Amino acid sequence: MTASRVPRAIRELAKTELHQHLDGSIPPELMWRMLSRHGLNPVPNYEAMERRLVLQPDEEGSLLAYLDKFHYPLWITQFYENIQAVAEAIVRETLRHGVTTLELRYSPVIHTFAGLTVRQSIRAVLSAINRVRVDHPELRAGLVVIAMRQHGPHIAKILARQTVGEAEHLHERAGVVGFDIAGPERGNPPRLFREAFDVARAGGLGVTVHAGEDAGPDYIWQAVDELGAHRIGHGCSAVRDPELLRRLARDGVVVECCVPSNYQTAAVAAGEPHPLPALLDAGVPVAICTDNTTVSRTDQDIESARVAAMLGDAGVETVRGIHREASRASFIGRTRPGALAR
Repeated sequence: MTASRVPRAIRELAKTELHQHLDGSIPPELMWRMLSRHGLNPVPNYEAMERRLVLQPDEEGSLLAYLDKFHYPLWITQFYENIQAVAEAIVRETLRHGVTTLELRYSPVIHTFAGLTVRQSIRAVLSAINRVRVDHPELRAGLVVIAMRQHGPHIAKILARQTVGEAEHLHERAGVVGFDIAGPERGNPPRLFREAFDVARAGGLGVTVHAGEDAGPDYIWQAVDELGAHRIGHGCSAVRDPELLRRLARDGVVVECCVPSNYQTAAVAAGEPHPLPALLDAGVPVAICTDNTTVSRTDQDIESARVAAMLGDAGVETVRGIHREASRASFIGRTRPGALAR
């Protein structure tokens, strides 16, 4: 699917984006300008830089190759003004593709190497969102803070404590709406991070957990039962467990489906059907998400059109309903102690 093949009916839909990472969505042109301005450009021209930010066809099917695309953004996102600039560019770009509800996802700890505090790192993104909302007050937007698995449970708990002070219900404008863990799944089961999520839930934040992307259904069970997840990021392995599907459907746990990256990282094997239709057939609510628009060279128009094509004749109307229900599943406007209890 390419931008030129997106049907008009899809372009005109109001869309919800619940799973988009800041680091993997910075426009390559902006990255090139920033690196060049500071004399940090590692390659001689923009085309070579773009190849280092966007996954190439011969790199697909490798999680390591996918993650390698996140190295260069960290060179510039260590400074408040730069974080603010890239976040603003990302939010404005989502508007071009019909997004009316946006949760941007971000790990503030990995943007503090030049001296920013965690709070400053978070505020840089929130200030960018608020700048855009001056021009587009109709946009619903908030931030999901990520703890990285490889940093361990103690860092996650410290981050959760710092994050709840930036919760949306404590601010007049955009704020933090959710808490998440990401990074290498295997060997880092969700149950290890229970205390961090206890803090986040007590502070009124929504809970979404990267689970079942590179691990089995047992990690999704842990995310739901032990972390209290309202939503699951990726959740590809859920379709291997019929009982889990019934549980997700019963409790209305939304699976944030990221079709392109699932194939690119081999979470779904090449040539295999994506789990999204099977999740819908089982009554599990889903959201159509881009994950990393730059790395995967995609946007919400493209992904909505891809899913519509996947679903057949009623695809456009089904996608319309998916976005409508995903908007209701957003944590925006619901952050306060007790508001998100299941």
